[in-house]
Amino acid sequence: MRSFALSALGSDRPGIVAGVSRVLLEHEINIEDSQMTILRGHFAMTLIVATADDLDDERLLADLAGAREQLGLDAVTLNEITETGDDGPEPSHIVSVYGVDHPGIVHAVSTALAERSIGITDLETRVLGDQSNPLYVMVIEVAVPGSAGPAELDELLARIGEEQDVEITARPLEQDVL
Repeated sequence: MRSFALSALGSDRPGIVAGVSRVLLEHEINIEDSQMTILRGHFAMTLIVATADDLDDERLLADLAGAREQLGLDAVTLNEITETGDDGPEPSHIVSVYGVDHPGIVHAVSTALAERSIGITDLETRVLGDQSNPLYVMVIEVAVPGSAGPAELDELLARIGEEQDVEITARPLEQDVL
């Protein structure tokens, strides 16, 4: 079996998922993992797909290019995954950030987490409200290593919150199965 990462980006409209998945089905490619979203009218999709070893790469790329053109997408990329490891660290906490929108929030939070070897497994941001009083909201799933206790995480987040003038909280993640 071969595995690929496929990404597609473009202005949102109905039929993007159907069009891309049609091409994959025609090539007998299985969608194993996926993440799709719409950000301010722009559709973004990332898939991990699996296929037989004898896949005709050139034909697949040509068919994906045709789908990109037909669907009006800005980009469709396909990259073979040669090393398949585990799914990475298991998320253990949810970190929530709220405050007045300004540049640097994502960088400050992600840098501080990385310095403590806390991995980000999912991150979503949104600006809410009007332009005169925008509220920035960020929700992050993180994998806190066993060496970092809840008190250390709370202390770290309190420092970032003060520096960035935002409210940051963390809570243990309830492990739900998708």
